Amino acid sequence: MTFYNDIYPFYPLQRISFIFSGRLLTIILVFLVLASSLLLILPGIRGKSRLFWMLRIITSLFIGGVIVVLNFTDNWAEARMTTNATYKSFSSAVINAEVGLHVGLYGINVTLKGNPVVQFNETINYNEMFSWHDLTEEEYEEALEKGLPNPILYIVEKFTLNSPCGLIFQYRYSGRFASATLWTAFCSWMLSNILFSMPVILYAGYMMIVTAGFIFFSMASFSTIMNVPQCVFSIGTDSVSAEYSHSFWLALATGVLCTIIGTVVVMLNFLMPERIKTAFSVCVDGCEDEDVFYREGYLNSVFLDGAHSPLPLTVKEDHL
Repeated sequence: MTFYNDIYPFYPLQRISFIFSGRLLTIILVFLVLASSLLLILPGIRGKSRLFWMLRIITSLFIGGVIVVLNFTDNWAEARMTTNATYKSFSSAVINAEVGLHVGLYGINVTLKGNPVVQFNETINYNEMFSWHDLTEEEYEEALEKGLPNPILYIVEKFTLNSPCGLIFQYRYSGRFASATLWTAFCSWMLSNILFSMPVILYAGYMMIVTAGFIFFSMASFSTIMNVPQCVFSIGTDSVSAEYSHSFWLALATGVLCTIIGTVVVMLNFLMPERIKTAFSVCVDGCEDEDVFYREGYLNSVFLDGAHSPLPLTVKEDHL
């Protein structure tokens, strides 16, 4: 039953779908500002060291930024399908749309985009966020009251506490441990940057390997969702299951990059320790101090003899 130009009376007008996450935008802007600030020191560096410092700053901030961003992305696993499905309850209208499920460490993101976007005098372009903390029966009831489309409600229902699939337990705990290990990797990354500015380059390389290890641990934690029987999402005549997505492979690439950097630093520290210290500018001041205090010196023996055994004073007498 419809009226008012085919707008369903039981539901409010559709909200505008968000384009980009404000939290991710904030993180990216923070790291871009930090990179711009650090790159301002490059004109003061002479010679070939300027290129090395630029590469070092960009690579380090890229690793740190990726570690933080991975905590808030919703593309660790995803499922997509294009199918014909009923649009909303109390209506027999069938739409052709692309349904997407995007799984993150803190929740899920369900999208619905019509093909074409405008159908039944309505723009079909939904993007709904549901967090593990708030994904309860009450929130599902609120989604029902909002009148969200049936494909979105179907997917969200699979992640409720009473769903026989039990997806919320699998994804919530795996995401929780994955996030914890990622934050530990971020702490290791900061410690490695501190050690790179000190004359302990070997331990800085070790910490980069530790950072890579924690990134791999987060991937292993999230991968546990694949060890349990997967719940198949069936909408209309099509079905699909979740698979690894962009954030998972980005974490893998970042972990491999940290492993390569740490391994190269450790190997060069054993093969050519002085050169690598010079490259990281951690031995220049120390070597100068050592030259000042420990270089060969020359003593004035005459001055020392005069200081320890003063010459006897002679008195001249006048003879009248």
